[in-house]
Amino acid sequence: MPKPAFDASSLPYADGDFYAFEQLLTGKEQDRLAEVREFLAREVKPLAVDCWNRAEFPMELIPKLSEVDLVSPVRRQGYSNLFAGILHAEVTRADASIATFMGVHDGLFTGSIEALASEEQKEAWLPDIYSLKKIGAFGLTEPLGGSDVAGGTRTTAERDGDHWILNGAKRWIGNATFSDWVVIYAKDVSDNQVKAFLVDTKLPGYSATKIENKISLRTVQNADIVLDNVVVPDFCKLANANGFRDTNKVLKVTRLAVAWQAVGLQLAAFDVARSYAVQRLQFGRPLAAFQLVQNQLVQILGNAVASMGMMVRLAQLEDAGVAKDEQSALAKAFTTSRMRESVALGRSILGGNGIVTDYEMAKIFADAEAIYSYEGTHEINTLVTGRAITGVSAIV
Repeated sequence: MPKPAFDASSLPYADGDFYAFEQLLTGKEQDRLAEVREFLAREVKPLAVDCWNRAEFPMELIPKLSEVDLVSPVRRQGYSNLFAGILHAEVTRADASIATFMGVHDGLFTGSIEALASEEQKEAWLPDIYSLKKIGAFGLTEPLGGSDVAGGTRTTAERDGDHWILNGAKRWIGNATFSDWVVIYAKDVSDNQVKAFLVDTKLPGYSATKIENKISLRTVQNADIVLDNVVVPDFCKLANANGFRDTNKVLKVTRLAVAWQAVGLQLAAFDVARSYAVQRLQFGRPLAAFQLVQNQLVQILGNAVASMGMMVRLAQLEDAGVAKDEQSALAKAFTTSRMRESVALGRSILGGNGIVTDYEMAKIFADAEAIYSYEGTHEINTLVTGRAITGVSAIV
């Protein structure tokens, strides 16, 4: 008889929630979280490594994601920001690429519409966005503009009667190879202010080319976008997006989501490393019986708990409507630093098996690098926080 698969749920603290943060959720939210966890275990986990290896997105998963209804848990479904954060961490724990797909469609794209569109625009667009009938992407980063994109946006928008003409290029745009719509941020040539436009990806002059040879989040379909005299109706100019300060309303929230991803990836590293440590025998004993291995596991857990504690408090501030940009910046910088250490420790515990995706840890280790960099690099988020506590900007 074949040996049955190891059941990690039999281990102590199987959910990794060492300080019982989830008990801060309402009963309804805890039930919903359990429902989503079951979905992730059934539909996402089994295909995650294979899709990552092939660098292909599982398009067949989209209708299932629609059925489980993960889009806009706060604004549309009335859940707390704490629930939304823990939910995003759980999706990341199952697969960081699918979490990034959702983060782009829900956080960046849908968040842009929710925060910056008029009521008429929302009524026209949001039903199909919420149901995933229309997949969205978020076009801000450019080939020559990353951290400095606030003032360095080169993509232009020029008003021509009741239309706008967009020209330029975007890079690293997740979902863009198959999205139906993309929100493009472009500088209005008349006033040099960054504005936002909902662009149909079938429009003439629009093209998206997949970025190949990635070592991180390989399932995510990032693309280079070119806009060559793309003509967009004036109705598709987001009514309340009239400067980069408006864009920051979206980025403040999505930066929180990425920090929650850092929590989720640390929990994933803990899951895999702990499971491996109790099963793998060396010198006639399980790895978990060695003091140095226990030290590494506890460090991973401590990093995850510290990160989650910060995020729980920040979610509470967000629910109270008093969270600040610099608090989001510190959270993103701190949690991703802890994440980088955690996944490195996890990979170390697996030894040679930690560098092949068969054991999942190599995928977790590699995915951390993208999360460390996107939604504001560690350095920029550090300097945003530093500016807040000193009153002096050191960014330029």
